[in-house]
Amino acid sequence: MYRAAAVFRCLAIMILLMLACHGNASAATTGPVSITLNHSVIALNGPWKFHAGDNPNWANPDFDDTSWETVDLTPLPGAHDSDVGLTGYVPGWQARGHPGYIGYAWYRLTVDVNAPAGDALALSGPPDVDSAYQLFLNGRLLDGIGDFSGRTPKVYSIQPRLISLPQTLIGGHPSVIAIRVWMGSWDTAPDGGGLHIAPAIGERSDVEARYQLQWLETIKGYVVEVVEALLFVLLAIMSCSLIPFDRWNRSYLWMAAALLLVGMYRANQAALYWGQFETVPVFELVSYVLLTPLCLGAWTLAWRSWFQLDHPAWVPKFALILTLLYMVAQLFSSAWSHDTWPPSIALMLGGLISVVRLLFLLLLGAIVTLGIRKQGRNGWYALPAVLFIAIGLFAQELSALHVPGIWFPFGTGVSRAQFAYLAFDVAFFALLLRRLWAFARSGWVRH
Repeated sequence: MYRAAAVFRCLAIMILLMLACHGNASAATTGPVSITLNHSVIALNGPWKFHAGDNPNWANPDFDDTSWETVDLTPLPGAHDSDVGLTGYVPGWQARGHPGYIGYAWYRLTVDVNAPAGDALALSGPPDVDSAYQLFLNGRLLDGIGDFSGRTPKVYSIQPRLISLPQTLIGGHPSVIAIRVWMGSWDTAPDGGGLHIAPAIGERSDVEARYQLQWLETIKGYVVEVVEALLFVLLAIMSCSLIPFDRWNRSYLWMAAALLLVGMYRANQAALYWGQFETVPVFELVSYVLLTPLCLGAWTLAWRSWFQLDHPAWVPKFALILTLLYMVAQLFSSAWSHDTWPPSIALMLGGLISVVRLLFLLLLGAIVTLGIRKQGRNGWYALPAVLFIAIGLFAQELSALHVPGIWFPFGTGVSRAQFAYLAFDVAFFALLLRRLWAFARSGWVRH
């Protein structure tokens, strides 16, 4: 009897201790995060309070968010995004219990900042967010990326931000940082949604150094695009320089047009991420609706002209039809039309795009085969350039075959297409140089 009573007393004490510990843990997660600054930068990894949906009152510092779920933005060691190599990356809300959710969500963090008197404080805005955000401090909007004035936010690329903080943040009293996020339906990655890299707080000069480092990562991630665009322009000029030696050969103009189109496509990648003048829908219109179909059509006809194939005569018309079909299907699949069509129509449009791209690939293969048969050894010389440009043009088909699409030398993302285009530049330069050398040796110009 006494032993049973003793056992029950021990169990009761254990339960009380567990409840006490749980109460302390709850208080720790709902209380302010204490931050002491002394010439340092501290990432605001949280834990943040998170809630899907949208309500302007959620920016209010007095709002009770204790019932919200918590989100920890602490990255794994060496973590970076899968595109350009931005460090400190964490998965978004779709990988944190909200798969398929698209729209608004809020993050809230209560902080208690202690810093030397007179220090100028700043915040580095989150450099990776799906897809636009506004940042509030104690209910006042400080900064953000995207235009939230309309019914649907106008989305630009996310860039590093340097946000000045008021001196009133210092003083040992809690302040609330609230971030309102909107995710577009085009961000379909399995780990997409919301904040991917936490903002950081600190003395302004130290935060500014972090801000400059984040910009350096962004610039490094897309500088290859600009270099490749310039190389394509130079090759187009070089191609046109052969026209006086072979006036009746239209392949040089076709090649120049195809090179310029690919160069414009590559340059527009950097324009989106380095500037804030092109919205995501405009970027999709330029790059995906116009330039991508035009690139495939132009390169198909450029190689046909290069191999001097006059037959079959229906190839130019067929290439034109494929290009127009691609444009129409891509137009109705772009950002502005997301969620406009029922799933069956969206699936049909995606299938049409895949079929058109496959037909372009088969047509290119047939042209190269016929060209090599016609020209023999001279045709084989063009094969490396054809293969390298095809790797870039048909990147998504290679990805579907699980061919690795990106590598991170020195921590910067370099895609398979970028490697392929650089190799193409060398191969095509050699091809043009060989033909120019042949004209120089012949000592005559065709009229």
